[in-house]
Amino acid sequence: MRRSKALIALIALSTVLTACSSGSKPSTAASNPADDAKAAGTDGPHKPGGTVTISNEQGQTWPCQFNPFNPSNNLQSLGFIYEPLVHVDVVGNAKETPMLASSYEWSADQKTVTFTIRDGVKWSDGQALTADDVAYTFEIMKKTPATDLYSLWTGAGLTSVTATGNKVAFVFNGAAKTYFYPLAGEIGIVPKHIWSTGAPAAHPDTWADAKPIGSGPMLMGTCGPNNIEYTANPAFWQPGKPSIQKLEYPAYLDNGPANNDLASGKAQWGSQFIPNIKTFYLNKSKNNHTWSPPLLNVGLFPNLDPSHKATSNLAVRQAIAAALDRNQIALIGEGGQQPAANQSGIVTPTFEKYFDQAGLAAAGYDKPNADKAKQLLQGAGYSTSNPLKLSVISITGYTDWDASLAVIKQQLAPIGIELTVDDLAQQTFDNRLFTGNYDLAYYAEPNSGPTPYYEMRQLMYSKNSAPLGKQASSNYERYNNPDVDKLLDQYATADDATQTSIIKQIAAYWIKDVPMIPTTESVDWFQYNTADILGWPTPSNPYAEPSAYRSIDAEQVILHLYSQAAQK
Repeated sequence: MRRSKALIALIALSTVLTACSSGSKPSTAASNPADDAKAAGTDGPHKPGGTVTISNEQGQTWPCQFNPFNPSNNLQSLGFIYEPLVHVDVVGNAKETPMLASSYEWSADQKTVTFTIRDGVKWSDGQALTADDVAYTFEIMKKTPATDLYSLWTGAGLTSVTATGNKVAFVFNGAAKTYFYPLAGEIGIVPKHIWSTGAPAAHPDTWADAKPIGSGPMLMGTCGPNNIEYTANPAFWQPGKPSIQKLEYPAYLDNGPANNDLASGKAQWGSQFIPNIKTFYLNKSKNNHTWSPPLLNVGLFPNLDPSHKATSNLAVRQAIAAALDRNQIALIGEGGQQPAANQSGIVTPTFEKYFDQAGLAAAGYDKPNADKAKQLLQGAGYSTSNPLKLSVISITGYTDWDASLAVIKQQLAPIGIELTVDDLAQQTFDNRLFTGNYDLAYYAEPNSGPTPYYEMRQLMYSKNSAPLGKQASSNYERYNNPDVDKLLDQYATADDATQTSIIKQIAAYWIKDVPMIPTTESVDWFQYNTADILGWPTPSNPYAEPSAYRSIDAEQVILHLYSQAAQK
């Protein structure tokens, strides 16, 4: 599994999306349920039937908790059970699909966005979903900052959320169109009548939500440590949807069994690394396919808190960045299925127009340089005779990460760094990462966007972080640079050319300050089987991010899928 939680710091939408609804004109949206289903790309109708099994290694058993505000377990609930207002397709040029909101409208000054909430939507307990539910969801985030996973109230300048009739108005203290993506597309709306009383009202950030009541296409049928079974929601608001009647979500502790189930066809929806994928998976059946678009960076997250004297030392981070042969890490660790990354953090070729090759070369990071790394490390007081001992936390069962870290360990030893790899269960890893209890962490940010700004804001915006020992919403390294904060804030109101310039400037700080050391480009791992199930996203029809762990997008995948056998 990768990007295992729907946790993002405040992120923004690119100018592609900004252009979708400008000025004070309402956005285009479907006007009736039948057209809504068509607008959502859910072709059909298809007869109900079929079961899809997800093979997505987690490195732990299921806790059977479905709280959409808790980043440790919202993977299991967002998209499946709790829906956003609008779906924004990152891999499909930011195409919008109206979901719980049938339309929205910006004010002329772009400080207020008003959503019209869809009529006829019911919660799975039969009660009507209303604008009050939407407003209450955001009030939870205001009252309990730990649930504001996108820093909307603290970082984006959200000042009020008001429900009037079937409309909800969001007011910001400045132009806010770049905050549309997290606001509309990343937050699962919850029912006020459930969350406003008792345990969920007292502890919305930690409440287990073991029997979730949502509006999404699936219901949580049964859950145990080893498997979650979802069943189709018979009252889902899109007529005839979902076609798929069951989702089985086994808890895999290791890539091996998960990959075997994919190769045999026992599981149809894969989201993980498969070594030697052509021989092991693709050649096993004409029905086995893969498409894994690169969107983010995988790499070493150094702890920048001063209490971690080694990793907070710039020279040490520069030495690590200079020593790594990223091509070898990609080739050996990822079997060539993920491209080598670069120290600017710009994922290429996906975001090629933001990439400054000359700047990377000028800093000496265009190719590995062991001699430079040794000099930097010696300046920090370390050498092969006096090695720096560091530990790196990773997630148990991630065999590709283990292989990559083995290469990294081998490459760092000759410059004077002894690296110990500490594989942890997912929840333990999350807790240590969030609270800053590590030297180095091997990780990738959870969610991407149409430009590198998304990842940069998660990684480098100081308001997303927290003091050591407290849970950060992102920026787990505790990076703090007022100049970078200012650039990230300026992005919101900048024009296209200036936004491009801002991203390039932030990339220059990524090179200069080394807040994170990319090794490979993180792809949306995706494998799919077409023996019975059709409707999968493909390069020619990229209607959603394809990985099952991209939970918000998973709803769109579910709504497209259907069983060929059921049509007979």
